[in-house]
Amino acid sequence: MSYNIGLSGLNAANKALNVTGNNIANVATTGFKSSRAEFADQYSSSIRGTSAGRTSIGTGVRTAAISQQFSSGNINGTGQALDMAIDGNGFFALNDNGSKIYTRAGAFYSDKQGFVVNAGGANLQGYGVDENGQVVQGVLTNLQIDTANLTPKATSKIVQTVNLKSSDGAPTVTPFDPADVKSYNFTFSSDVYDSQGNAHQLNQYFIKDDTSNSWKMYTTIDGRNPQDPTSTQPLINDLPFKSDGTLNADALTPGPVAGGLSINANKTFNLDNWIPAQKNAAGQWSANGANANPGGVSLDMLGMTQYNAASAVTAKDQDGFATGELSSLSVDKGGFLFANFTNGQNKVIGQVAIASFSNMQGLTPIGGTNWQESFSSGVPVIGAPDTGTLGQIAGASLEDSNVDLTGELVNLIKAQSNYQANAKTISTESTIMQTIIQMS
Repeated sequence: MSYNIGLSGLNAANKALNVTGNNIANVATTGFKSSRAEFADQYSSSIRGTSAGRTSIGTGVRTAAISQQFSSGNINGTGQALDMAIDGNGFFALNDNGSKIYTRAGAFYSDKQGFVVNAGGANLQGYGVDENGQVVQGVLTNLQIDTANLTPKATSKIVQTVNLKSSDGAPTVTPFDPADVKSYNFTFSSDVYDSQGNAHQLNQYFIKDDTSNSWKMYTTIDGRNPQDPTSTQPLINDLPFKSDGTLNADALTPGPVAGGLSINANKTFNLDNWIPAQKNAAGQWSANGANANPGGVSLDMLGMTQYNAASAVTAKDQDGFATGELSSLSVDKGGFLFANFTNGQNKVIGQVAIASFSNMQGLTPIGGTNWQESFSSGVPVIGAPDTGTLGQIAGASLEDSNVDLTGELVNLIKAQSNYQANAKTISTESTIMQTIIQMS
């Protein structure tokens, strides 16, 4: 019996060495989770399933389980756009030719069809977007990168915050001439876009009236009348201010303004009937074949002020843009996959999904730092990152192996000592048997 006890100890020590050796071998494997050997003692039982009571001697040791440790590894930045790490609970969900597998290794790439895959060719699962660019959650799909150019958008709204210096006097030169800086007090320009993504320059000139709280705004696009490219005559609007220096929107009457921008019901200006233009081969200005936004261009200047500070633009924004080519990709902590374009725009092209299990120890390892669900693990709960108990996504980063190399080297020494001690048990038993044989 002692031989069997010692032999079971040798097997256990060898199992521990194998587990430790596997951990050490994978110390640099992305997303690897270390394992540990768990042992239990053995006792003989009678035919009725009961042990021999207090006088029973153990029959050795057995391997109870090889359990994986799902603690997180360190997260390190890589600079690679499609590298991802999960900071917290969860697994990436992959579709491997129809089989569902799960991993913590987030080194992903784009294949020739634009699908996001790992080195083994398994597709990263997530939520796609509809025709309006909205993420469709609840339906898993293989994430794919849309490499098409971003369709241009005609400008429909401009928001400006401007201060005009209240102590300025009326210009010394009249009438207004954009080529003569002495004929106006302040000017700036903004880009606006037509339906083909062509950029045009919206020019605004501000002239102080003789009255202290009134200015005039002269507006051109590309130096031309927006509604008649053959003319350089600007559109003209009055800008009344209150005594506290804010724009007197109540004095703006909604409706058309002869020779100027119309006024919307919300007291913003509106550029109607803009004809996008360019110079033709003969050097003459004519329509360029593109269209303006059908509803015109809304110009929100409600934040305009007249304070005794330098005339300046403090904020400016517009919603149009030119055609853009895909320049880069990025992923935020919520798992949203963004396509970034050369025109400065970006759009969501998908969202990474994360799976969690009630019993991670029940997952079946299948190699390649991948696992499959089992009866013991339970079915996966899949959702968006950074929701519920699911972790966040760290973009352009990878999770290191969670192997503690120092601890594993200590385990090697312990397993070696155990192996030697159990070998000594067998050697001692052999010596005793030889002694008994010699006595007979």
